[in-house]
Amino acid sequence: MINTIDFITPPVDDPYWFGQVAAANSISDVYSMGGIPLTALNVVMFPAGHLDMGILREILKGGHDKVVEAGAVLVGGHTVDDDEPKYGLCVNGLVHPEKIITNAGSRVGDVLVLTKAIGSGVLFNAVRSGKYPFAELERETLPQIAALNGKAMDIALNFDIHACTDITGFGILGHLLEVALGAKTGVVVEYEKLPFYPGALEMYEKGETTGSNKANRAMVAGYPLAVETRLSKSAEELLYDPQTSGGLLLSLAAADAATLVAELTVAGVTAAAIGEVVEGRVGIRVV
Repeated sequence: MINTIDFITPPVDDPYWFGQVAAANSISDVYSMGGIPLTALNVVMFPAGHLDMGILREILKGGHDKVVEAGAVLVGGHTVDDDEPKYGLCVNGLVHPEKIITNAGSRVGDVLVLTKAIGSGVLFNAVRSGKYPFAELERETLPQIAALNGKAMDIALNFDIHACTDITGFGILGHLLEVALGAKTGVVVEYEKLPFYPGALEMYEKGETTGSNKANRAMVAGYPLAVETRLSKSAEELLYDPQTSGGLLLSLAAADAATLVAELTVAGVTAAAIGEVVEGRVGIRVV
């Protein structure tokens, strides 16, 4: 049995989308370990005296619909009055004890496959500041962000997956560092192979950022990091962009990686081989 709990403050002002994204974000922890979500409990903090209760109803509806889509059951929850709305789920899932996937099993020579694009953090902030239209975010990006990682993991489980983590608040480099630390190896990532959401680079170029970029940069700076390709400051910031309901980072043998990417793509899942696990001291090279 797997038990996870995760909640977020609103990444978007639309309450139904917020509920969907928050639920997908929470359920992803079970998928990333190779598990199947079974039950979920709502975890809600809401300023009932300041916001219309219809907003909360739409948040909960978005979360409920995503739980049902995952094949799980919403069995209750807990609500606290708070100054800022926050929502997420406590999710119980099931996985065979001998088939639990962690972020620490990568092997030298493994290829790293990423599902979902990067850049949601700066886009959410840009919508709030009025630099990026919500209608465009809703059309181009939110469906992928709110998508469950279940389909990707169902396909991945047909392969020998050595390690997996979902990409969330630490950004792509932070989670690559987790993989390197777990395996006690180096990691090489090819910047040109990283998928980015439309508009994300443009928002950094316009001066938008997030509250987590600086902390994510500082976290990675404590380990060897070599950016060996020429990047603009804005392009480099995407490496630290925090994700909400990000994709899976899958580590598997090089011989299987191309087939996995092809099968994910045919199934409608964004997928790219972005780098490899290499022998050497713990650290990251961006080439």
